[in-house]
Amino acid sequence: MTALFIPVEPFDLVVFGGTGDLAMRKLLPGLYHRDSDNQLPPEARIFGAARADLSRDAYVRKVEAALQQFVGNALDSAVLRRFVERLDYVEIDALGSHGWGQLAERLGEAPERTRICYLATAPNLFGPICRNLAKAGIVNPLTRVVLEKPLGHDLASAQTINDEVGQVFGEDQTYRIDHYLGKETVQNLITLRFANFLFEPLWNASAIDHVQITVSEDLGVGERGGYYDKSGALRDMVQNHILQLLCLIAMEPPTAFDADAVRDEKLKVLRALKPIGVRDVATCTVRGQYRAGAVDGKAVPGYLEELGRSYSDTETFVVVKAEIGSWRWAGVPFYLRTGKRLASRASEIVIQYRSVPHSIFIGAGRQIVPNRLVLRLQPDEGMKLYLMSKEPGPGGLRFKNTPLNLSYAEAFSVKYHDAYERLLMDVVRGNPTLFMRNDEVAAAWRWIDPILDGWASEGVQPRPYQAGSWGPSDATALIARDGRSWHEDIA
Repeated sequence: MTALFIPVEPFDLVVFGGTGDLAMRKLLPGLYHRDSDNQLPPEARIFGAARADLSRDAYVRKVEAALQQFVGNALDSAVLRRFVERLDYVEIDALGSHGWGQLAERLGEAPERTRICYLATAPNLFGPICRNLAKAGIVNPLTRVVLEKPLGHDLASAQTINDEVGQVFGEDQTYRIDHYLGKETVQNLITLRFANFLFEPLWNASAIDHVQITVSEDLGVGERGGYYDKSGALRDMVQNHILQLLCLIAMEPPTAFDADAVRDEKLKVLRALKPIGVRDVATCTVRGQYRAGAVDGKAVPGYLEELGRSYSDTETFVVVKAEIGSWRWAGVPFYLRTGKRLASRASEIVIQYRSVPHSIFIGAGRQIVPNRLVLRLQPDEGMKLYLMSKEPGPGGLRFKNTPLNLSYAEAFSVKYHDAYERLLMDVVRGNPTLFMRNDEVAAAWRWIDPILDGWASEGVQPRPYQAGSWGPSDATALIARDGRSWHEDIA
């Protein structure tokens, strides 16, 4: 099956932080892929904007080197020539006046086009950049701004950022990006629930025992150590990526698949999350920090060694037991787990169904295993539905827990590129369905902040775990106290 790529209307895209890691590793390779599939119109232009003193030719060479590294063997010389012709560069001072006039002049060459300002910078620059965009006359009804995470470090800072951006851009012009929502499996979760009658009648507390959401990484913090040590796993992953996944699993059917209808239902889930306060953090959360160990047989340093410090109380691993106060989900725990330097890199959602109320198979005992639906977001996108089946052969009934396996790569014969590609094209089209609204961000922080406060007031320190493991033993103990276990087929 061949994917259908519909060209978008002409646009100008300015990437602030255009020389940074995100631009070189994700955004520009993603735009190259869209160009390769003929989705970008000939008139589309891409501007890098940063404080580095670079000529256009020097910037093009930098982008070409990044594409060689991150696109690799898929790089096509003809497409590359076409793509770099779109590129331009503006040296700009985000906090000052330098470069803004030049940028306004270049964008003014095509005033009728959609203008996209992608802020791939530190969040403290979001407000100043937006003010300078307005001051330079760049902002008009066709201008849109894309905000990268993290959007603040708590509710107060997030509200400050949103207020500063909101003084320049309307909510309908503001796109808060979470690249997890651009993954095919995440979008297919919506399709699975609302385009198939099979699952939705059983998508509630009467049929589901619990839900697990795991986002594991086998890498350490690397060059992000300085940022990460001020953030930690709860802020870096749970507040945005994992809570967004939880919302899509738990939300009620929207009235239509449009931006406000979907985001209204997601907001209801966030507001229905039961608070985890000071008295709950010991039983509902686990913090961890990796020590030296081995991943894939290769020795790796611990977190402190990577930081070059002797002490840090930042968590690189976290488990949260969440509950939703609603009729649909009453009594169903959601176990949220994420960490660095774990046994493997994987992101998956496990819907664990309840046991059959009565087994008619006398003596089958433990052979009857409850059904389980597993949605794999990465690295191999797809889903598995585990069902009980009879093993072939005579000699009585022997049961086996067998998966029905849908692999996207095998079923569709399509290479799925990075999630940023889909989301960038959604911004161009003006479709905010897969982007976070201001009130969603605030609701997520209102739930996260008490956990952070509880850790601080109770002095909850990260538990050590060996790199290459699945985290501290406390994580196993937390779910085991409920008579449950982590899904093990994750490697």
